[in-house]
Amino acid sequence: MARHTATPTQPQHTDRGQATIDLSHDAVEEVCAGLRPLLADVFALYLKSKNFHWHMSGPHFRDYHLLLDEQSEQIFEMTDDIAERARKLGGTTLHSISDIARHQRLHDNNEESVSPEDMLTEVHADNKQLAGELRMMHEVCERNGDVATASLIENWIDETERRAWFLAEVIVR
Repeated sequence: MARHTATPTQPQHTDRGQATIDLSHDAVEEVCAGLRPLLADVFALYLKSKNFHWHMSGPHFRDYHLLLDEQSEQIFEMTDDIAERARKLGGTTLHSISDIARHQRLHDNNEESVSPEDMLTEVHADNKQLAGELRMMHEVCERNGDVATASLIENWIDETERRAWFLAEVIVR
């Protein structure tokens, strides 16, 4: 089996999945190249949402704590689907925390203390950014005829927009 080596701009890819996937090698490469940073962003948003859930305080503690917990669970559920889709296509996926850090586009928050309003505002913005990244990835899938990945992404866009909507409704203006 041919094995391609990874570079920062080219994902690792094997031809294992190619036998069952009716996409060209180039299509698989482009889709897998987009899934890797998407997965990194989803992990980054999961951890940030969980971090803010753990460190929430204030008069709306319970509501915000539960909201962020519910959202982080939904975000985490996306990770397996993204990674497994890349593997079905014959690509590889992320291997470690440092691999996530190399590929993520969403910014971490390492502040010791963040106000509840700033937490909600930040995860709201991150969800909006993720929705945009999902839309761009959907275009990649459409261009390459990858209907299955595009279908998954449509559901993730809806979930992401719903999370952003809920956050927008509770952000103090």
